[in-house]
Amino acid sequence: MKRIILDTNFLTIPHQFNIDIFEEIDRIMEEDYELMTLDRVVKELKRLSKLKGKDATAAKVALELIKKKNIKIINTDEKKVDNAIIKLADENTIVATNDRVLRRNIKDKNLKVLYLRSKKRLEMG
Repeated sequence: MKRIILDTNFLTIPHQFNIDIFEEIDRIMEEDYELMTLDRVVKELKRLSKLKGKDATAAKVALELIKKKNIKIINTDEKKVDNAIIKLADENTIVATNDRVLRRNIKDKNLKVLYLRSKKRLEMG
């Protein structure tokens, strides 16, 4: 079973672009998978949700989706989310992110990345 680690910016896609990321993941994945995110991502979303504006709303929606979809939360000692994701990523992991630097780092490890393409659909590369 593949692990899909969801980054902060990936979890905000449903509100920002009106895309059902879970339906899209089902469309792309040909094998069983488990969705997970990091405790640091949840902390970052909680911080963002206390602000005002569209980012706050997107963060609130993301937090609701984490609960609704029973996304597993991984505890980490890393201070930076990207570093924690890079450490956790292996051949059994797909990283879901729109962060260009993180995408490049994951691809440099010859691992798979799920990302938003043309603000319309998800793609794996």
